[in-house]
Amino acid sequence: MTEHPDEAAVEAAHEPHDPAPGERAAVDRVRAEAVGMGHHQAEAALEAARAEGTDPAVVAEWERIEEHLAAHRGPYTPDADPFLQGLLTARTRHGAG
Repeated sequence: MTEHPDEAAVEAAHEPHDPAPGERAAVDRVRAEAVGMGHHQAEAALEAARAEGTDPAVVAEWERIEEHLAAHRGPYTPDADPFLQGLLTARTRHGAG
């Protein structure tokens, strides 16, 4: 039996923080997998991540993408993700590429 991610841990993953080792790569994989997905597909991926007890950072990223697509009304693309674009800009400005 697989445990669901702790909701408190998922909420904490939504808060600004320095990524734990491997966290940035895991979240980048979520974004790559989400490219081209519509809202319903992202919602299904989110539910699967929750059911599988996936890392809280991954669940939090699926939640964020699902919410973005609910408002965006189109397939996911990193270029149309204002959060991601802001994050990438900040990383570039601070040399954390």
